[in-house]
Amino acid sequence: MTNAVLTALPTYTMCTFLLPKTVIKQIDKFKKHCLWRGSDINSKKPSKAAWKLVSLPKDCGGLGALNLYIQNESLLLKHLHKFFNKMDIPWVQLIWTYHFSNGSLPISSNKGSFWWKDILKTLNSFKGMATATIQDGSTCFFWIDLCNGRLLSVQFPELCSFAKDINTSVHSMFNSKDITDLFHLPLSSQACSQYQQLVSILQDVTVQMGNDTWTYIWGSSIFTSSKAYLYLTGTRNVHPAYKWLWKSYCQPRRNFFFWLLLKDRVSTRAPLRRKNMELECYSCVHCLLDTDETLLHLFFHCPFALACWNTLGMANLVQPDVFQTLTAFRDHLQKPFFMEIIISMCVGHLVFQE
Repeated sequence: MTNAVLTALPTYTMCTFLLPKTVIKQIDKFKKHCLWRGSDINSKKPSKAAWKLVSLPKDCGGLGALNLYIQNESLLLKHLHKFFNKMDIPWVQLIWTYHFSNGSLPISSNKGSFWWKDILKTLNSFKGMATATIQDGSTCFFWIDLCNGRLLSVQFPELCSFAKDINTSVHSMFNSKDITDLFHLPLSSQACSQYQQLVSILQDVTVQMGNDTWTYIWGSSIFTSSKAYLYLTGTRNVHPAYKWLWKSYCQPRRNFFFWLLLKDRVSTRAPLRRKNMELECYSCVHCLLDTDETLLHLFFHCPFALACWNTLGMANLVQPDVFQTLTAFRDHLQKPFFMEIIISMCVGHLVFQE
C-alpha cells in the first residue's frame, strides 16, 4: 500500500524536480500512519519500528518501503547521465552551449536555473557511481574524476598539490602546449618522480573525436534509477533468514508479523517494561517459572511453545538465539517450504492458540 499508492503519487514530479524536505516529510507521515494505524485517522497507536529500519530493502533486513529522499535523487541522476554523455537532446545542448562552451565543467550548483541547480546537487552521487572512458575528454576532470580506471588525485597526491587548477578537464590537459605550465614550479623531488610516472601513463592515452562514455558501478553504460537507488541505499550484512522470509508464500500479514518477530518488535511484556509501561506482572502467563515474557521465551523457550515445537520433533533444536534456532530448524526440516512451516507455527499456533 505505501509503495503502490503513497510513494507512487509524487513519482512523476520527482522525476523532474527536487522535492522540498517538508513535502517528503509529510508524505512519510502519511505512509507511517497507513502502515501502523491503518484507516483509523484518529488513531494514536505508536510505531513498532523506526522508519529508517522500515525503509531498508528487504534483503537488508527492512520492509522495503521506498526512501523518498534517495528515490528522488536516483530519479534526478538520469539527467546528469544524459548531460555527461552529451545526448542529442535540446536541453543538454543548450546547457553545454550556454554555460560550458569555454571548456569548463560543472563543479557546484551556483550556475543556471533553479532546476539545473537542483540537478547539480546530485553531482557528487553521480561521480561516486560513474567512471569515464575518455574519447575527447571534454566531460571529465583530469584530477578528480575516475577516468579509464584511474583517479589521479589519489594516485599522485603530491603532484596534484602542485597543480594550478585541480578542476582542469582532460581535454584541456591534452591540448596544452606544455604540460609543465599547468603546475607550480619548481616541483618537489616526490612530485617530480610522480610527474615522470604521469607522463609515461599519458603516452598510452590518445584523445580522439567523439563523446566520452560513462560507465556505472553495476558494470553497464546504461543508467537505471532502480540500480542507482540500490547503490545509494547501500548494503548491509544480515542473516539469510530475511531472504528466507520474503521468499515464503505465506500471507503478507503473516510475513509482516514474522519480520516484527525477527526485529524483536512484537509487543511482549519485556519491551513494554523497557518503555516504562506499568503492568501488574511482567512474567509469562503460560508457565510457572516466573520468567520475563521476552520474545525468545514466548516463542521458543516457554513450556507451551516447546510442546508446540515438539509436535514437529524440533523442541530439542531450540537455541539461545532466534537466528540460530531458525538455522537449526531449516537444517532439520530439509524442505523447500521450511519457512512456511516455521511461520505458520509461530503465527498460526503459538499466537492464536495462546
